[in-house]
Amino acid sequence: MRRATAEVVREYGPFDGAENVGGVTYDGTRVWFAAGDRLTAFDPESGETVRSLDVAAHAGTAFDGTYLFQITEKQIHKIDPQSGRILASIPAPGDGGDSGLAWAEGTLWVGQHRARKIHQIDPETGKILRTIESNRFVTGVTWVDGELWHGTWEGEESDVRRIDPSTGEVLEQLAMPKGVGVSGLESDGGDRFFCGSGKGSGKVRVVRRPSRARR
Repeated sequence: MRRATAEVVREYGPFDGAENVGGVTYDGTRVWFAAGDRLTAFDPESGETVRSLDVAAHAGTAFDGTYLFQITEKQIHKIDPQSGRILASIPAPGDGGDSGLAWAEGTLWVGQHRARKIHQIDPETGKILRTIESNRFVTGVTWVDGELWHGTWEGEESDVRRIDPSTGEVLEQLAMPKGVGVSGLESDGGDRFFCGSGKGSGKVRVVRRPSRARR
């Protein structure tokens, strides 16, 4: 396993009224994050808030290319990003203990925080298709270039790690600086991870994803 210190290259916020930053996703133009009582979007170039939807947003957030998905208590809502209207809902696999959320391979990937699991589920029914075990509390989840990454935050230690999606084996670990945690996690499809900061800071941070040539 390759270990390194996470390179934090930018911070956004603190955002007004967003003491708790949970799930994070990227729609190709804007970064969306869960802020408890709403979903907020900002421009990653300027850092300015550009949208806000009045929907409950308690944990993971994902984008499938058209719609947003948001964990709200024990459910996952499918949301129209233009109107904020909830189009459909499915049960969350962790029954309220869910954390990160990602879209990949036509399915949703859901972190189950204290159970240390990641579930692949059917986005139409919520049926669990497979489960990956972790050895740490799971926060955010994201896929990029066929790689599965997830955040961890347990005690005072937090990291971003790449795992084997078949076995759960940790292949690469980026340790966050002391006192800095990762809640939501999303890739921009390139060399940036957008990381939610959890409770208290109201920030989203950017961590550089190591290039394959540097591994």
